[in-house]
Amino acid sequence: MYSLIVSLPLLGSFVAGVPGRFLGSKGTAIVTTTCVSLSFILSLIAFYEVALGASACYIKIAPWIFSEMFDASRGFLFDSPTVVMLIVVTSVSSLVHLYSISYMSEDPHSPRFMCYSSILTFFMPMSVTGDNFLRLFPGWEGVGLASYLSINFWFTRLQANKAAIKAMLVNRVGDFGLALGIIGCFALFRTIDFYTLFACASAFSEPNHYLISCNTGFHAITVICILPSIGAVGKSAQIGLHTWSPDAMEGPTPVSALIHAATTVTAGVSLIARCSPLFEYSPNALIVITFVGAMTSFLAATTGILQNDLKRVIAYPTRSQSGYMIFARGISNYSVSVFHLMNHAFSKALLFLSAGSVIHAMSDEQDMRRMGGLASSLPFTYAMMPIGSLSLIGFPFSTGFYSKDVILELAYTNYTISGNFAFRLGSVSVFFTSYYSFRSLFLTFLASTNSFKRDILRCHDAPILMAIPLILLAFGSILAGYLAKDMMIGLGTNFWANSLLILPKNENSFAESEFATPTIIKLIPILFSTLGASVAYNVNLLANPFLFAFRTSTFGNGLYCFFNKRWFFDQVFNDFIVRSFLRFGYSVSFKALDKGAIEILGPYGISYTFRRLAKQISQLQSGFVYHYAFVMLLGFTIFVTFLGRWDFISFWVDNRLYLIPIVSSLFLYKSVTF
Repeated sequence: MYSLIVSLPLLGSFVAGVPGRFLGSKGTAIVTTTCVSLSFILSLIAFYEVALGASACYIKIAPWIFSEMFDASRGFLFDSPTVVMLIVVTSVSSLVHLYSISYMSEDPHSPRFMCYSSILTFFMPMSVTGDNFLRLFPGWEGVGLASYLSINFWFTRLQANKAAIKAMLVNRVGDFGLALGIIGCFALFRTIDFYTLFACASAFSEPNHYLISCNTGFHAITVICILPSIGAVGKSAQIGLHTWSPDAMEGPTPVSALIHAATTVTAGVSLIARCSPLFEYSPNALIVITFVGAMTSFLAATTGILQNDLKRVIAYPTRSQSGYMIFARGISNYSVSVFHLMNHAFSKALLFLSAGSVIHAMSDEQDMRRMGGLASSLPFTYAMMPIGSLSLIGFPFSTGFYSKDVILELAYTNYTISGNFAFRLGSVSVFFTSYYSFRSLFLTFLASTNSFKRDILRCHDAPILMAIPLILLAFGSILAGYLAKDMMIGLGTNFWANSLLILPKNENSFAESEFATPTIIKLIPILFSTLGASVAYNVNLLANPFLFAFRTSTFGNGLYCFFNKRWFFDQVFNDFIVRSFLRFGYSVSFKALDKGAIEILGPYGISYTFRRLAKQISQLQSGFVYHYAFVMLLGFTIFVTFLGRWDFISFWVDNRLYLIPIVSSLFLYKSVTF
């Protein structure tokens, strides 16, 4: 059963990819949706046995790489974080597959789309069920590959090509850090098995354990934690490696829902949760990821307030909420972080699929400035989208409320500089998140219409196959947090067992945040959410002349460009990093190495050089015997001269080398005489 959870999406992808052209669009859609849905059902059974039954499962399939002390077997590890991730991935993916049957029905390449979606669903469980780092790494890389293929589904579009290449290259930077972290784990622990690593972590936490690089010693556990964190930063689009996430919207909308709600972005968060026994012994690494997560949440929240693409506006909360998850791990609250990941998956999938319904109804129009007044034309979608937005901003008694507010309270009661920093930026981010969430609702559904008449006439609400996933996700966005709160983060719960480690010195309990946090601090998220919604209403519906005057002013125009251009991160990267690498690649790598050294010293260069030398030497062959006798005499004279300096030369040159000119002279003598 456990193996089928991982292998069923692969089977569906194989059927859609190989005989998919013979099955047709409906056949491949039925097969892939059935396979992913069966995987979801089996994940529910695994959740009952592993998490609720407190019975972790380890399956060793076969040996893979065995060399002296290095042992990496093929196996599956199912514990509480694993089955929670499987529930999230397979449930969202099955609903996205069902949604895609109608959404992609008019695309002639829908079998290929179903193949890509299923392979993306396969690689994510393959990553989270790995029992060692090497087993995790193929799934990790496969998620990046499947994301590249899915983003580049419409490969005839130049922007889709650019977005896919950008996502692949940026993630390669993070994957390089993860690969170095795996090497560092083996160099220190002589193993990459998770349970063995975690059991030995405390023994190597002392300051006298170092990893030497460039004649400099670094604290071993800190290095081993920081390097995989770079991989998590790349996958989860944290600050520094975040630029690929908004451009990934060039793919179809169901792909965006999969990437941001269930697969690629959540992969980095799950990696840090899996490695919690390592991070607990590295306070410096925890401080780093706390600052990274807090700055990412603020950066993404401020960037999204002036975006005009509907899908991009929904994409920025993913980065912001993943920042919450990351800094929750930085303050050693891994269970709350995983809980927030699950809650966020439902609301984000609901928002993306609702946006897809709007885009599908508006003839693929994504600019909110060309929408408006759709509340009467799309009443069902208009009812679904506010549910996802309210859950996203953490409105009281929605799913997001039960995890987002707890994260901020835990950050407040952490009583450290990093915790205080995370609380402040996280609280401000609530305001901006509420602002652009309601701004998208107002501009899309309530503002005066700016749409073309042909789009209004063709406008239609979601069909039944698109409506069913939206209804189910809406229930998840309302009830999932309430139903799972006591089970996952309740006081005294044993849901996570020993899979998530928190040292006593780092422990900040839910009870402490519940009773030690002042009431005004508890009210900050709801106050900021209400303020953001009211500002969005007044600015975008009531104060359009004021907004136009502000944008056309010098300060307003600069501020608008700063946020609309995403803090100019892309321009800075292009001017100072990308161009330098391109210049280096052309002048050094291509001209000096490829066209220079490699062609001169390579097989082609050596053969060309010997041909030229042979041609030049052949010109010395005049055919006269006395010319050859003169050359022999000259050579013999040089030989005798060197022989006279025997003592000096033998100090530097091996005596056996003199055999070469003697034998050569004998052969030359015979060739001339005969």
